[in-house]
Amino acid sequence: MSDTEGKEVSDKEKEHSEEKEMDTAKSPKPRKTPPSSGKSSPKKPGSAKSGTMTPKSPAGSRGRATPKSKGKREEIKMETPAPEEEEDATLPDHCEPIFLSSKTQTIFSCVCDSDVTKENRFKIIPKAAILEDLHNRAGVCDFHPIKNKIIEYPGEEFLLVYDRDFKFGQNFYICFSEETKEKLLHPPKKEGEVVEGEGGVPGEEAEDTTVYKYVPPQSKEWVSHGSEKEIKEESVVEMRRRLKVSVRRKRKLFGAPCKFTDRNVGDAKDGYVECTSYKDKTFDLQKIELDKGIQAIPWFMDSGTQTEWKYPRNANTQYYPREFSQHEQQEILKKKQTGTFMDGVCPRFQLALQQNEIMDVFFNDWLNLGEADNTFGSKADNHLKEYQSFADLQFSKEKKITDIQWHPTIKGIVAVSVAEKLTFDERIDNASKVIMTPSLILIWSFTDPINPQLFLEAPDDIHSFQFCPSNPNIIAGGCQNGQLVLWDISAHADRLKQPRGGNRNKRATVLPGFEDPNALKTPIVRYCAVSSIENSHHAPITDIMWLPDHVEINRMGVPQENKGFESCQIFTCATDNCILVWDTRPTKGPQQQQQGAKPKDKDGTKNPIGVPDTFKHLDLTWKPMLKVHLHKSEPGGDHAPTKFSIAEKQGDRGALSKATDGGVPDKEASVTGGYFQSGKPGSGREKRTLQTVKTHFFVGTEDGEVVYVDWMPQKDQDTGKIQTPKPDFYHTMHDGPIMTVQRSPFFMDILLVVGGWNFTIWKEAVVIDKNNPSSAESLKTLNVAENDALKSGPILQSAPNPIRMTSGFWSPSRPGVFYISKVDGSVDVWDLLDKTHEPSITQSVSPSAITKIYPHAVSHKQHLLAVGDSSGTLHILEIPWSLRLPAPNEVTGVANYFEREVKRRGFVVQRWDFREHEKRELEAEAKKKAGIAPNVLLTDEEIEYRLKLEYQAYMEAEGNFLRELGITKEEEPLPQT
Repeated sequence: MSDTEGKEVSDKEKEHSEEKEMDTAKSPKPRKTPPSSGKSSPKKPGSAKSGTMTPKSPAGSRGRATPKSKGKREEIKMETPAPEEEEDATLPDHCEPIFLSSKTQTIFSCVCDSDVTKENRFKIIPKAAILEDLHNRAGVCDFHPIKNKIIEYPGEEFLLVYDRDFKFGQNFYICFSEETKEKLLHPPKKEGEVVEGEGGVPGEEAEDTTVYKYVPPQSKEWVSHGSEKEIKEESVVEMRRRLKVSVRRKRKLFGAPCKFTDRNVGDAKDGYVECTSYKDKTFDLQKIELDKGIQAIPWFMDSGTQTEWKYPRNANTQYYPREFSQHEQQEILKKKQTGTFMDGVCPRFQLALQQNEIMDVFFNDWLNLGEADNTFGSKADNHLKEYQSFADLQFSKEKKITDIQWHPTIKGIVAVSVAEKLTFDERIDNASKVIMTPSLILIWSFTDPINPQLFLEAPDDIHSFQFCPSNPNIIAGGCQNGQLVLWDISAHADRLKQPRGGNRNKRATVLPGFEDPNALKTPIVRYCAVSSIENSHHAPITDIMWLPDHVEINRMGVPQENKGFESCQIFTCATDNCILVWDTRPTKGPQQQQQGAKPKDKDGTKNPIGVPDTFKHLDLTWKPMLKVHLHKSEPGGDHAPTKFSIAEKQGDRGALSKATDGGVPDKEASVTGGYFQSGKPGSGREKRTLQTVKTHFFVGTEDGEVVYVDWMPQKDQDTGKIQTPKPDFYHTMHDGPIMTVQRSPFFMDILLVVGGWNFTIWKEAVVIDKNNPSSAESLKTLNVAENDALKSGPILQSAPNPIRMTSGFWSPSRPGVFYISKVDGSVDVWDLLDKTHEPSITQSVSPSAITKIYPHAVSHKQHLLAVGDSSGTLHILEIPWSLRLPAPNEVTGVANYFEREVKRRGFVVQRWDFREHEKRELEAEAKKKAGIAPNVLLTDEEIEYRLKLEYQAYMEAEGNFLRELGITKEEEPLPQT
């Protein structure tokens, strides 16, 4: 059937329905149904069968009457209510009217008055069938106008309802909701409805035979009505930082057995503690919403003034001294009174001159009256004051500060390096995040505490860095992956010197529209050279130091004169058991470098834009020139260095006055590593050897050991190889990794070592060297026993602190003062002339652990202390004058204190030896009484004689064995002549 035919049929159906409505309106009498035999068949829900009209029946409802049957009384049937759709003229919710042509009715088996009727008007159609018809017939399909709703319908079947009377404008309407679908298929019973029971007696309820089918609930989209806001307001959210409770125990009780006993509440004061309620003083009610208005009205005021005008005029004056004439002077000198006056005044005048030589008469006692407060126990203000703080929300927040360095020449410039607070396993798990996070050194200026002045970009997190002492624009840093990095900030030096840190770069003469958008941004400086990763450290670089500008060492560790007076060599250490020495100069000489410059330019390798070519010859090819391996004296692994300190100091060029010409002074020095190859730029034949420079230096290890070793390689007696000698001594005095090894700025042989839970102070012993005559001279001033005692341990060791220490630093102005930082965020100030058993001052600086401290003398009247913590904040504290100005003769007092401690150490070692000798004598006496032969102590000559006899006996036994085998024959003695 075509669409045209279907439309004609639908027109006929409309005419037929209109005629029925007109007939119904004309004759409202109920129609009678044909007689039925026996009992009436059960009625289906939604059927149009009904009985005679009752008063409850609505007007216009149709029913049919059932006549009396033979032998049975006439049954009176109640009217069946019309369907809900007929009573309610509104379209049900989530329904859509639709017109289906005859073709569509045939496809889905819903032909009007055949498959669907007025009594049975429901038809279930699968969703897949409708989608298939949409796919086949596309726009011709009758379901095409509601295609989107059909696709979005969550169910699998649609309910199609036949609208025979065209109440909603079309011959069908379709449901798009499961609730409406269930409501139409199973309508609820109305109140007061009477259903006839068995036997046709009205009022009796028929038995309900409906079978209910469980339809699982379907999830719907959440519609907010504001209830979640009330729940969120009533919920408890943690706003304060959680309290941390630390349970500590004395170190001497570690591992001790615990004894638990019962006790009564009244036996101890702390047996019962009552927590009474109290008013919370810190309670604060947050105002969520506040309506407030204000209106400001300007005040106008008129005022005026008039000054008296004075015209300018020229004025001058002239004066001359009033003197006696020549004649008057001669007459006065001839008088007797003048001689008497001179005789009486001269002794007093001579006494006044003597007093002027003894004391300064121009000294102002009132200005220096406060110096008396510098004595111990005064009530002067001696606490550290917060001066400024620096923190970058993007690059330093939630990171730890690993190192702090003040700029050597520019005041108010400080640099810090930051690193992620991750362990080795966490860095591996978060490798992608760590790689994407930039590793930077932040350079701050006091003139701009919000924005850093420079960012120094690095390939990995920096753990230690230092400015070059001869050229502050060169910076060397040690990375997490063991590589050494160099930066050149010469192009940005003017930015650091400007009063506002370079943030006023915009010139007033720039035309509008031509401003530089990056003028106010902080520049990022990329590194210009990085060492070869194959030849670098295999662990994070923990300490770095430039060699002083007047010293350089060759490949065999011999200290020589640096004629250029520019620092060009770097010491680095890491926990891979070695210390490396790097040279920033090219490996070739000047002539060879000029000859080989042309082929290098042909390669076309250029640095990125903005990166200087200062160290282009070192990038990715840089190798160390000397490796110092820290062997242990006994088997069981090597030392893992974390910090080190050499004896030579920047600016102290006293070693140049005692330098010797020519490289190696004698043959013995060549055995210790003094020989070198010819043709190299660092040849000792071209430079003088510095004999007074100490090649021994102190090293702190990861296991808390203090090692004293020589960096100059020597020839091993066992293997014959040239390697680093074993340490002269090492002692384990700390129970944690050593974090600081620093020499005193006033006494170069005094060192401060901080690690674990305590600190120690060491005095460097004199190493006797045959090639160094100065060592013998210095040994004359020191007792040999005391010198040996310095090798046995520190001269001062603190008691274990309950809180672990993280860093330490000597005061730059007071020889007896040093600073110690701890993990609880506090700083201890120790004054050796005041107290040696406890700190003089303890002050809390940061809520997080302090990682690094560095005091700096800005001027004579201002000293600052830089403190870096584990949260990425740099605190600048101002040091009070009591800790800044030294007491009179403080250097002498501290020197005398160290001398007394050295003597005490020598006495203790001497008593140790005496007790050991006494113990041996008591053991020998006890053996003698027991009849055991005592152990005879042989001299060196007796031991050597015994060894010779054993060797001769071995050679005779070997000769006899070879003769028995026939390998050798007995040689006849030569005849004597």
